[in-house]
Amino acid sequence: MSLPSTESVAPASTIQDAKPGKDGVQRRTNVRWKLFVLLLILVAVNYIDRGSISVALPIIQKDFNLPPELVGLLLSAFFWTYALMQIPLGLLIDKFGPRKIITASCFGWGAATAVSGLAGGFLTMFIARLGIGVTEAGVMPAGGKLNAIWMHKKERGRGATILDAGAPLGAGIGGILITWLIATTGSWRYSFIIAGAATVLMGLAVWWYVRDNPRQHRAVNDAEAEYIEASHAEEDAAAERAGSKGKRALLPYLKFRSFWAMCLGWLGFNGVFYGLLTWGPLYLAQAKHFNLNTIGWSTFVIFGAGFVGEILGGTIADKWRESGASANRVMRTLLGLSSAVVVAGLVGVTIVADSTTAVVLLSVVMFFLRWVGLFWSIPSILGGRTNAGVLGGAMNLSGNISGFVTPIVVGLIVGATGSYTWALLYFVGAAVIMGVSVLVLDYNKRLPV
Repeated sequence: MSLPSTESVAPASTIQDAKPGKDGVQRRTNVRWKLFVLLLILVAVNYIDRGSISVALPIIQKDFNLPPELVGLLLSAFFWTYALMQIPLGLLIDKFGPRKIITASCFGWGAATAVSGLAGGFLTMFIARLGIGVTEAGVMPAGGKLNAIWMHKKERGRGATILDAGAPLGAGIGGILITWLIATTGSWRYSFIIAGAATVLMGLAVWWYVRDNPRQHRAVNDAEAEYIEASHAEEDAAAERAGSKGKRALLPYLKFRSFWAMCLGWLGFNGVFYGLLTWGPLYLAQAKHFNLNTIGWSTFVIFGAGFVGEILGGTIADKWRESGASANRVMRTLLGLSSAVVVAGLVGVTIVADSTTAVVLLSVVMFFLRWVGLFWSIPSILGGRTNAGVLGGAMNLSGNISGFVTPIVVGLIVGATGSYTWALLYFVGAAVIMGVSVLVLDYNKRLPV
Protein backbone atom coordinates (compact mmCIF):
# COMPACT_ATOMS: atom_id res chain seq x y z
CA MET A 1 0.00 0.00 0.00
CA SER A 2 1.50 3.34 -1.02
CA LEU A 3 1.66 6.40 1.19
CA PRO A 4 -1.19 8.93 0.83
CA SER A 5 -0.13 11.74 -1.44
CA THR A 6 -1.64 14.90 -2.83
CA GLU A 7 1.53 16.14 -4.52
CA SER A 8 4.07 14.58 -6.81
CA VAL A 9 6.99 12.96 -5.03
CA ALA A 10 10.25 14.88 -5.26
CA PRO A 11 12.85 13.10 -7.37
CA ALA A 12 15.76 11.54 -5.53
CA SER A 13 18.16 14.17 -6.89
CA THR A 14 16.30 16.93 -5.00
CA ILE A 15 16.38 15.15 -1.63
CA GLN A 16 19.33 16.24 0.51
CA ASP A 17 21.85 13.59 1.43
CA ALA A 18 23.08 13.42 4.99
CA LYS A 19 26.76 12.88 5.66
CA PRO A 20 27.72 9.22 6.00
CA GLY A 21 28.48 7.89 9.45
CA LYS A 22 31.80 6.37 10.50
CA ASP A 23 30.73 3.00 9.12
CA GLY A 24 30.00 4.55 5.71
CA VAL A 25 26.23 4.13 6.12
CA GLN A 26 24.12 7.21 5.47
CA ARG A 27 22.78 8.67 8.71
CA ARG A 28 19.06 9.37 8.88
CA THR A 29 17.87 12.93 8.87
CA ASN A 30 15.39 13.85 11.60
CA VAL A 31 12.88 15.95 9.70
CA ARG A 32 9.96 14.02 11.24
CA TRP A 33 10.90 15.26 14.72
CA LYS A 34 11.28 18.86 13.54
CA LEU A 35 7.89 18.62 11.86
CA PHE A 36 6.30 17.45 15.10
CA VAL A 37 7.95 20.25 17.08
CA LEU A 38 6.29 22.64 14.62
CA LEU A 39 2.96 20.86 15.22
CA LEU A 40 3.50 21.17 18.97
CA ILE A 41 3.92 24.94 18.56
CA LEU A 42 0.85 25.04 16.31
CA VAL A 43 -1.33 23.20 18.83
CA ALA A 44 0.02 25.46 21.60
CA VAL A 45 -1.10 28.51 19.61
CA ASN A 46 -4.41 26.71 19.04
CA TYR A 47 -4.96 26.41 22.78
CA ILE A 48 -3.77 29.94 23.52
CA ASP A 49 -6.53 31.13 21.18
CA ARG A 50 -9.04 28.58 22.46
CA GLY A 51 -8.41 29.27 26.13
CA SER A 52 -7.98 33.03 25.89
CA ILE A 53 -11.65 33.60 26.62
CA SER A 54 -11.38 31.62 29.88
CA VAL A 55 -8.48 33.72 31.14
CA ALA A 56 -10.20 36.98 30.17
CA LEU A 57 -13.60 35.78 31.35
CA PRO A 58 -13.66 37.53 34.73
CA ILE A 59 -13.39 40.84 32.79
CA ILE A 60 -15.67 39.81 29.91
CA GLN A 61 -18.32 38.61 32.36
CA LYS A 62 -18.38 42.05 33.96
CA ASP A 63 -18.30 43.93 30.62
CA PHE A 64 -21.22 41.91 29.21
CA ASN A 65 -23.01 41.46 32.58
CA LEU A 66 -23.33 37.68 32.16
CA PRO A 67 -24.90 35.29 34.72
CA PRO A 68 -23.18 31.87 35.26
CA GLU A 69 -25.66 30.10 32.96
CA LEU A 70 -24.77 32.37 30.01
CA VAL A 71 -21.08 32.07 30.84
CA GLY A 72 -21.40 28.29 30.49
CA LEU A 73 -23.23 28.69 27.18
CA LEU A 74 -20.56 31.05 25.86
CA LEU A 75 -17.76 28.70 26.90
CA SER A 76 -19.49 25.81 25.15
CA ALA A 77 -20.10 27.63 21.83
CA PHE A 78 -16.68 26.79 20.40
CA PHE A 79 -17.19 23.08 21.01
CA TRP A 80 -20.55 22.83 19.23
CA THR A 81 -19.12 23.53 15.79
CA TYR A 82 -15.71 22.06 16.63
CA ALA A 83 -17.31 18.69 17.39
CA LEU A 84 -19.72 18.87 14.44
CA MET A 85 -16.88 19.32 11.94
CA GLN A 86 -14.60 16.53 13.18
CA ILE A 87 -15.77 13.65 10.98
CA PRO A 88 -16.31 15.73 7.80
CA LEU A 89 -12.82 17.20 8.11
CA GLY A 90 -11.37 13.78 8.98
CA LEU A 91 -12.74 12.45 5.70
CA LEU A 92 -11.31 15.45 3.82
CA ILE A 93 -7.91 14.90 5.45
CA ASP A 94 -7.88 11.25 4.34
CA LYS A 95 -8.84 12.29 0.80
CA PHE A 96 -6.81 15.46 0.21
CA GLY A 97 -4.00 15.16 2.76
CA PRO A 98 -3.40 16.99 6.05
CA ARG A 99 -1.25 19.86 4.73
CA LYS A 100 -4.01 21.74 2.91
CA ILE A 101 -6.58 21.26 5.69
CA ILE A 102 -4.30 22.30 8.52
CA THR A 103 -3.09 25.41 6.66
CA ALA A 104 -6.65 26.51 5.86
CA SER A 105 -7.54 25.94 9.52
CA CYS A 106 -4.79 28.31 10.66
CA PHE A 107 -5.94 31.13 8.39
CA GLY A 108 -9.59 30.66 9.33
CA TRP A 109 -9.23 30.42 13.08
CA GLY A 110 -6.75 33.31 13.19
CA ALA A 111 -9.31 35.52 11.47
CA ALA A 112 -12.14 34.31 13.72
CA THR A 113 -10.08 34.91 16.88
CA ALA A 114 -9.30 38.46 15.79
CA VAL A 115 -12.99 39.08 15.04
CA SER A 116 -13.93 37.86 18.54
CA GLY A 117 -11.96 40.82 19.89
CA LEU A 118 -14.48 43.11 18.21
CA ALA A 119 -17.55 41.48 19.83
CA GLY A 120 -20.03 43.96 21.27
CA GLY A 121 -21.95 41.57 23.51
CA PHE A 122 -22.97 38.00 24.24
CA LEU A 123 -24.50 37.25 20.81
CA THR A 124 -21.60 38.50 18.67
CA MET A 125 -19.05 36.79 20.92
CA PHE A 126 -21.08 33.58 20.74
CA ILE A 127 -21.09 33.70 16.91
CA ALA A 128 -17.34 34.39 16.81
CA ARG A 129 -16.70 31.40 19.07
CA LEU A 130 -18.77 29.21 16.75
CA GLY A 131 -16.52 30.38 13.90
CA ILE A 132 -13.36 29.52 15.82
CA GLY A 133 -14.77 26.02 16.42
CA VAL A 134 -15.39 25.43 12.69
CA THR A 135 -11.95 26.59 11.64
CA GLU A 136 -9.90 24.86 14.35
CA ALA A 137 -11.60 21.49 13.84
CA GLY A 138 -9.12 20.08 11.32
CA VAL A 139 -5.94 20.56 13.35
CA MET A 140 -5.89 17.52 15.65
CA PRO A 141 -7.21 14.91 13.15
CA ALA A 142 -4.60 16.20 10.68
CA GLY A 143 -1.94 15.79 13.36
CA GLY A 144 -3.06 12.20 13.97
CA LYS A 145 -2.84 11.55 10.23
CA LEU A 146 0.67 13.00 10.09
CA ASN A 147 1.65 10.76 13.01
CA ALA A 148 0.54 7.74 10.96
CA ILE A 149 2.37 8.93 7.82
CA TRP A 150 5.60 10.33 9.23
CA MET A 151 6.42 8.29 12.33
CA HIS A 152 7.87 4.82 12.61
CA LYS A 153 5.48 2.65 14.61
CA LYS A 154 7.88 2.51 17.56
CA GLU A 155 7.95 6.34 17.72
CA ARG A 156 4.24 7.08 17.57
CA GLY A 157 3.78 7.31 21.33
CA ARG A 158 6.20 10.23 21.39
CA GLY A 159 4.72 11.61 18.18
CA ALA A 160 1.23 11.53 19.69
CA THR A 161 2.25 13.18 22.94
CA ILE A 162 4.46 15.82 21.27
CA LEU A 163 1.45 16.74 19.13
CA ASP A 164 -1.02 16.74 22.01
CA ALA A 165 1.36 18.36 24.52
CA GLY A 166 0.72 21.62 22.73
CA ALA A 167 -2.65 21.69 24.51
CA PRO A 168 -1.40 22.08 28.11
CA LEU A 169 1.58 24.13 26.89
CA GLY A 170 -0.72 26.57 25.11
CA ALA A 171 -3.15 26.66 28.03
CA GLY A 172 -0.27 27.36 30.44
CA ILE A 173 1.51 29.96 28.31
CA GLY A 174 -1.82 31.46 27.34
CA GLY A 175 -2.65 32.12 30.97
CA ILE A 176 0.43 34.34 31.29
CA LEU A 177 0.45 35.72 27.74
CA ILE A 178 -3.19 36.78 27.65
CA THR A 179 -3.04 38.38 31.11
CA TRP A 180 0.16 40.19 30.06
CA LEU A 181 -1.43 41.40 26.82
CA ILE A 182 -4.50 42.60 28.71
CA ALA A 183 -2.32 44.47 31.21
CA THR A 184 -0.07 45.91 28.47
CA THR A 185 -2.79 46.99 26.03
CA GLY A 186 -5.39 47.80 28.67
CA SER A 187 -8.03 45.69 26.91
CA TRP A 188 -8.90 42.04 26.44
CA ARG A 189 -9.98 42.93 22.89
CA TYR A 190 -6.46 43.79 21.68
CA SER A 191 -5.13 40.54 23.14
CA PHE A 192 -7.56 38.55 20.98
CA ILE A 193 -6.66 40.53 17.83
CA ILE A 194 -2.92 40.00 18.40
CA ALA A 195 -3.42 36.27 19.05
CA GLY A 196 -5.40 35.96 15.82
CA ALA A 197 -2.67 37.64 13.77
CA ALA A 198 -0.03 35.29 15.24
CA THR A 199 -2.16 32.31 14.18
CA VAL A 200 -2.23 33.44 10.55
CA LEU A 201 1.58 33.59 10.62
CA MET A 202 1.61 30.00 11.92
CA GLY A 203 -0.44 29.01 8.88
CA LEU A 204 2.32 30.30 6.62
CA ALA A 205 4.91 28.29 8.56
CA VAL A 206 2.82 25.12 8.24
CA TRP A 207 2.43 25.50 4.48
CA TRP A 208 6.17 26.08 4.11
CA TYR A 209 7.34 23.08 6.18
CA VAL A 210 4.65 20.38 6.38
CA ARG A 211 4.31 17.77 3.63
CA ASP A 212 1.82 14.92 3.17
CA ASN A 213 4.59 12.42 2.43
CA PRO A 214 8.21 12.24 3.70
CA ARG A 215 9.43 11.81 0.10
CA GLN A 216 7.95 15.19 -0.77
CA HIS A 217 10.13 17.00 1.77
CA ARG A 218 13.45 18.21 0.34
CA ALA A 219 15.22 17.91 3.70
CA VAL A 220 14.37 14.19 4.11
CA ASN A 221 17.17 11.94 2.92
CA ASP A 222 16.77 8.39 1.60
CA ALA A 223 17.77 6.82 4.93
CA GLU A 224 14.97 8.57 6.84
CA ALA A 225 12.37 7.93 4.11
CA GLU A 226 13.30 4.23 3.89
CA TYR A 227 13.21 3.88 7.68
CA ILE A 228 9.62 5.20 7.76
CA GLU A 229 8.56 3.19 4.70
CA ALA A 230 9.92 -0.04 6.18
CA SER A 231 7.61 0.45 9.17
CA HIS A 232 4.68 1.10 6.84
CA ALA A 233 5.42 -2.03 4.82
CA GLU A 234 5.52 -4.13 7.99
CA GLU A 235 2.19 -2.69 9.15
CA ASP A 236 0.59 -3.24 5.74
CA ALA A 237 1.69 -6.88 5.74
CA ALA A 238 0.29 -7.40 9.23
CA ALA A 239 -2.97 -5.72 8.18
CA GLU A 240 -3.27 -8.05 5.19
CA ARG A 241 -2.80 -11.08 7.44
CA ALA A 242 -5.50 -9.69 9.78
CA GLY A 243 -7.92 -9.35 6.87
CA SER A 244 -7.91 -5.55 6.66
CA LYS A 245 -9.13 -4.35 3.27
CA GLY A 246 -7.78 -0.79 3.54
CA LYS A 247 -11.11 0.84 2.64
CA ARG A 248 -11.74 4.50 3.42
CA ALA A 249 -14.74 4.20 5.71
CA LEU A 250 -16.04 4.88 9.21
CA LEU A 251 -19.25 2.85 9.62
CA PRO A 252 -17.56 -0.60 9.68
CA TYR A 253 -15.63 0.42 12.81
CA LEU A 254 -18.82 0.95 14.81
CA LYS A 255 -19.15 -2.78 15.55
CA PHE A 256 -15.82 -3.02 17.40
CA ARG A 257 -15.36 -2.59 21.15
CA SER A 258 -12.00 -0.88 20.73
CA PHE A 259 -13.53 1.85 18.57
CA TRP A 260 -16.06 2.71 21.28
CA ALA A 261 -13.44 2.45 24.02
CA MET A 262 -11.30 4.93 22.08
CA CYS A 263 -14.22 7.34 21.75
CA LEU A 264 -15.45 7.02 25.35
CA GLY A 265 -11.92 7.25 26.74
CA TRP A 266 -11.39 10.54 24.90
CA LEU A 267 -14.82 11.76 26.00
CA GLY A 268 -13.94 11.12 29.65
CA PHE A 269 -10.50 12.67 29.27
CA ASN A 270 -11.92 15.86 27.79
CA GLY A 271 -14.64 16.00 30.43
CA VAL A 272 -11.82 16.69 32.89
CA PHE A 273 -9.46 18.67 30.66
CA TYR A 274 -12.00 20.99 29.09
CA GLY A 275 -13.70 21.47 32.43
CA LEU A 276 -10.45 22.75 33.94
CA LEU A 277 -9.55 24.70 30.80
CA THR A 278 -12.86 26.58 30.58
CA TRP A 279 -13.90 26.95 34.23
CA GLY A 280 -10.51 26.67 35.97
CA PRO A 281 -9.70 30.42 35.90
CA LEU A 282 -13.16 31.34 37.22
CA TYR A 283 -12.85 28.65 39.91
CA LEU A 284 -9.56 30.22 41.05
CA ALA A 285 -11.11 33.71 40.95
CA GLN A 286 -14.39 32.91 42.70
CA ALA A 287 -13.63 29.95 44.98
CA LYS A 288 -10.00 30.81 45.84
CA HIS A 289 -10.23 34.61 45.41
CA PHE A 290 -7.17 34.92 43.14
CA ASN A 291 -6.54 38.17 41.26
CA LEU A 292 -5.92 38.22 37.48
CA ASN A 293 -2.12 38.01 37.78
CA THR A 294 -2.28 35.09 40.24
CA ILE A 295 -4.79 33.30 37.98
CA GLY A 296 -2.35 33.64 35.07
CA TRP A 297 0.60 32.15 36.97
CA SER A 298 -1.50 29.42 38.61
CA THR A 299 -2.83 28.43 35.18
CA PHE A 300 0.75 28.31 33.91
CA VAL A 301 1.82 26.00 36.77
CA ILE A 302 -1.18 23.66 36.42
CA PHE A 303 -1.04 23.29 32.64
CA GLY A 304 2.75 23.45 32.54
CA ALA A 305 2.73 20.32 34.73
CA GLY A 306 0.46 18.75 32.11
CA PHE A 307 2.96 19.57 29.35
CA VAL A 308 5.83 17.94 31.25
CA GLY A 309 3.69 14.93 32.13
CA GLU A 310 2.59 14.39 28.55
CA ILE A 311 6.11 14.46 27.09
CA LEU A 312 7.29 12.10 29.84
CA GLY A 313 4.35 9.73 29.31
CA GLY A 314 5.05 9.41 25.59
CA THR A 315 8.75 8.77 26.20
CA ILE A 316 8.04 6.09 28.82
CA ALA A 317 5.54 4.37 26.51
CA ASP A 318 7.92 4.21 23.53
CA LYS A 319 10.92 3.12 25.58
CA TRP A 320 8.90 0.43 27.32
CA ARG A 321 7.60 -0.82 23.96
CA GLU A 322 11.16 -0.91 22.59
CA SER A 323 12.14 -3.19 25.48
CA GLY A 324 9.71 -5.81 24.11
CA ALA A 325 6.59 -5.19 26.19
CA SER A 326 3.25 -5.57 24.42
CA ALA A 327 1.19 -2.52 23.52
CA ASN A 328 -1.62 -3.69 25.81
CA ARG A 329 0.66 -4.03 28.80
CA VAL A 330 2.26 -0.62 28.27
CA MET A 331 -0.88 1.37 27.50
CA ARG A 332 -3.19 -0.26 30.04
CA THR A 333 -0.61 0.10 32.82
CA LEU A 334 0.30 3.72 32.11
CA LEU A 335 -3.19 4.95 31.33
CA GLY A 336 -4.81 2.94 34.13
CA LEU A 337 -2.36 4.47 36.61
CA SER A 338 -2.97 7.96 35.26
CA SER A 339 -6.76 7.52 35.60
CA ALA A 340 -6.45 6.39 39.23
CA VAL A 341 -4.27 9.38 40.15
CA VAL A 342 -6.63 11.81 38.38
CA VAL A 343 -9.66 10.48 40.29
CA ALA A 344 -7.83 10.64 43.63
CA GLY A 345 -6.47 14.13 42.95
CA LEU A 346 -9.86 15.58 41.97
CA VAL A 347 -11.48 14.12 45.08
CA GLY A 348 -8.69 15.76 47.08
CA VAL A 349 -9.42 19.17 45.54
CA THR A 350 -13.03 18.96 46.77
CA ILE A 351 -11.79 18.36 50.32
CA VAL A 352 -8.89 20.80 50.81
CA ALA A 353 -9.56 24.43 51.70
CA ASP A 354 -6.04 25.83 51.25
CA SER A 355 -5.58 27.59 47.89
CA THR A 356 -1.94 26.58 47.38
CA THR A 357 -2.72 22.93 48.10
CA ALA A 358 -5.58 23.06 45.59
CA VAL A 359 -3.21 24.38 42.88
CA VAL A 360 -0.67 21.65 43.72
CA LEU A 361 -3.32 18.93 43.51
CA LEU A 362 -4.64 20.29 40.21
CA SER A 363 -1.06 20.29 38.89
CA VAL A 364 -0.68 16.61 39.84
CA VAL A 365 -4.03 15.86 38.20
CA MET A 366 -2.97 17.58 34.99
CA PHE A 367 0.47 15.89 34.99
CA PHE A 368 -1.08 12.41 34.93
CA LEU A 369 -4.20 13.31 32.94
CA ARG A 370 -2.10 14.34 29.96
CA TRP A 371 -0.58 10.85 29.67
CA VAL A 372 -3.85 10.04 27.90
CA GLY A 373 -2.52 12.14 25.02
CA LEU A 374 -1.13 8.76 23.92
CA PHE A 375 -4.62 8.26 22.50
CA TRP A 376 -3.53 10.20 19.40
CA SER A 377 -1.56 7.11 18.39
CA ILE A 378 -4.72 4.97 18.47
CA PRO A 379 -6.33 6.07 15.17
CA SER A 380 -3.27 4.77 13.32
CA ILE A 381 -3.24 1.57 15.43
CA LEU A 382 -6.89 0.76 14.73
CA GLY A 383 -7.22 2.13 11.19
CA GLY A 384 -3.73 2.37 9.73
CA ARG A 385 -2.71 5.29 7.52
CA THR A 386 -5.77 4.92 5.31
CA ASN A 387 -8.35 5.79 7.98
CA ALA A 388 -6.25 7.61 10.59
CA GLY A 389 -7.88 10.92 9.66
CA VAL A 390 -11.51 9.86 9.95
CA LEU A 391 -10.88 7.78 13.09
CA GLY A 392 -9.07 10.73 14.63
CA GLY A 393 -12.08 12.85 13.73
CA ALA A 394 -14.49 10.34 15.30
CA MET A 395 -12.39 10.20 18.46
CA ASN A 396 -12.20 13.98 18.66
CA LEU A 397 -15.93 14.30 17.99
CA SER A 398 -16.56 12.15 21.06
CA GLY A 399 -14.11 14.16 23.13
CA ASN A 400 -15.70 17.41 22.13
CA ILE A 401 -19.16 16.26 23.08
CA SER A 402 -17.64 16.76 26.53
CA GLY A 403 -16.37 20.08 25.25
CA PHE A 404 -19.82 21.56 24.74
CA VAL A 405 -21.67 19.64 27.48
CA THR A 406 -19.19 20.24 30.31
CA PRO A 407 -19.13 24.08 30.35
CA ILE A 408 -22.94 24.20 30.28
CA VAL A 409 -23.33 21.58 33.04
CA VAL A 410 -20.74 23.30 35.23
CA GLY A 411 -22.48 26.64 34.68
CA LEU A 412 -25.80 25.15 35.74
CA ILE A 413 -24.21 23.48 38.79
CA VAL A 414 -22.44 26.65 39.93
CA GLY A 415 -25.54 28.76 39.26
CA ALA A 416 -27.77 26.39 41.24
CA THR A 417 -25.46 25.63 44.18
CA GLY A 418 -23.18 28.66 44.35
CA SER A 419 -20.31 26.20 44.80
CA TYR A 420 -17.77 24.28 42.70
CA THR A 421 -17.88 21.07 44.77
CA TRP A 422 -20.40 19.21 42.59
CA ALA A 423 -18.66 20.49 39.46
CA LEU A 424 -15.44 18.86 40.65
CA LEU A 425 -17.33 15.64 41.36
CA TYR A 426 -18.66 15.81 37.77
CA PHE A 427 -15.00 15.80 36.67
CA VAL A 428 -14.43 12.74 38.87
CA GLY A 429 -17.21 10.91 37.02
CA ALA A 430 -15.61 11.81 33.67
CA ALA A 431 -12.28 10.46 34.91
CA VAL A 432 -13.92 7.15 35.89
CA ILE A 433 -15.33 6.78 32.34
CA MET A 434 -11.82 7.44 31.02
CA GLY A 435 -10.31 4.86 33.38
CA VAL A 436 -12.69 2.06 32.38
CA SER A 437 -12.21 2.80 28.67
CA VAL A 438 -8.41 2.75 28.70
CA LEU A 439 -8.48 -0.68 30.35
CA VAL A 440 -10.84 -2.38 27.87
CA LEU A 441 -9.32 -1.02 24.65
CA ASP A 442 -7.18 -3.51 22.67
CA TYR A 443 -3.99 -1.68 21.62
CA ASN A 444 -2.36 -4.70 19.97
CA LYS A 445 -4.13 -5.03 16.65
CA ARG A 446 -5.51 -3.14 13.68
CA LEU A 447 -9.23 -3.61 13.14
CA PRO A 448 -10.17 -5.70 10.05
CA VAL A 449 -11.82 -2.96 7.96
